[in-house]
This record gives sequence, structure tokens and C-alpha cells, in this order.
Amino acid sequence: MTNNTSGGNAGKEIVVPDRFTLEKFAGHPFYQEVNRRLVALTNLHPGQRVVDLGAGTGAVTRLLVEKVSSRPEAEVIAVEPSATALEVARRNLENFGDAVVRFVQGGAEKLSQLVKKPVDAIFFCNAIHLVHEKQDVLQQIKSTLREDGTFSFNTSFYLGAEPPEAEQFYRRWMMRALRVLKTEYGMSPDRTRAEARMRLTADDYRCLLEDNGFRICKQEVMTVEMPLGGFEDISEYSLWIEGVLPGVPLEAGRDSLIEGARQAFRELGLKTSPRNWLLVVASRA
Repeated sequence: MTNNTSGGNAGKEIVVPDRFTLEKFAGHPFYQEVNRRLVALTNLHPGQRVVDLGAGTGAVTRLLVEKVSSRPEAEVIAVEPSATALEVARRNLENFGDAVVRFVQGGAEKLSQLVKKPVDAIFFCNAIHLVHEKQDVLQQIKSTLREDGTFSFNTSFYLGAEPPEAEQFYRRWMMRALRVLKTEYGMSPDRTRAEARMRLTADDYRCLLEDNGFRICKQEVMTVEMPLGGFEDISEYSLWIEGVLPGVPLEAGRDSLIEGARQAFRELGLKTSPRNWLLVVASRA
């Protein structure tokens, strides 16, 4: 089975085992609540045409359909590079009917070719941090929006995602994971293979949007309490493993990160640990 990258790999479909997808993590209530909050901030209306960019298996698509589908002219377009993820999304949304949801295979860098009729809103959930050529993708998004259209995104992979009170946990998590990786597998991460994915600040995102013809309408930081299960499940996601333990085989990375999280939670006596999500709604300037 193939794993989607939620739009962040610029359309290249990466083939990894299905046990390394984001699907388990996306099922957590805190993750759903973050996306639900972004949809609420956008103030969608029945009858609008909306794109879910990097739709994955359709969790956000479902939220969008619920908001706009009460009028016949409504349409939600799920754009996703992975054919397998799209097939799962079709199954997850089959009760809504094909008249409301359209599934399109492709990446963010070709959005204006994939969606040729202007839309009212575009959502890009938990994926913009994966995009290398952010300016190019923002131009694609801008050209796909109506004059008064909105672009909404969220991310928990930015400078500021770890609250000060959680820094001890994150340090210990990584230290314990590296120790497990070394003792159990005789491995260390290959830092020379780390992807050139610099984490931006909230201000960096603001400047990036303004430089590419957008005006920020709403911006907020939402703090969620993640249980151990959330950290275990994100540790099974291929792109997270590759990001924090570059060059390490997925299985070894997964097992080391999961065990590291368990040890850190146990040693610090934690039931949850906070993480910040940046939520932004912008319009064409």
C-alpha cells in the first residue's frame, strides 16, 4: 500500500508500507478538534466550492462537506497525490455521494491545472511545512482562488510548536529514542541526509503570505494536550521518522521513538504533554 504525504512532497507519491501512514494519528480527537477549529475560523457557507489540498484519507474533507453540502451547487474537491489514499477517502466518504465530493489525484504544485474553475476556499491541513517551494505552491493556490477566496492552513511543525513547559519532555524523548536506537539497533541518525526543511516561525509565515499576494484575516495558536498514544502514533508516520531520525530504517526509527516516548512519559510522570498548532486564514490581497 502507498502512503500519501499530505501534499507536501510536491506530488511525488512515496511508496511505504501502510503501517507508516498518518491515519492513526489523524484519528485522535485532539487532531480532529484542531482541524474543526480551522474550518470554523474560515466561516464557510452552504453552496461554496472548496478544495481540500493534501486530502489524505478524507478526514478534513468530511468536515468541509458537512459545512457546504446543503445546497446543490456545493462541491468539495479532494486533491491528493496518492491514489491509494484517495481510494480510502472515497470509501470513507461514500455516504455523501459523488455529486458533492470530487476526488483528484495530483500534487500542490499543479493545483491550478487540476482545479481550473476558481474556488471559494482552499484548505491545506498539517502539510504546508512539508513543502519545499512554498512560494510556488502559494502562487498555485492564489491562481485557483476567486478574487475574494480564502486560504486556510494549520501546522504543528513550526518554531513555537513546543511550549516552554514541554521542552523537558521533547528533549528527554529524543535522548531516550537515540539511546534505544543505539543500544538495540547499533544505529545513529545520518544528519547529512536530513531534509532541508527549515521550520518557520509564525512571523515567517505571515511574511511569506504577504509577499505572495495574501492578507492574513485570522491567526491563532491552539494548544492541545497530547496523550502518550498521540506521540506513539506520530512515531509511526514515515515523514516524522525521517525528519527526526534521518537515514534510519522506518521500523527501527518507529520502535525507538515509541519506546523513547514511553520512557519519557514514565520518567516525568506525565499523562499528557502540550503542543501548539498554528492556524491561519488568509485572503487574496
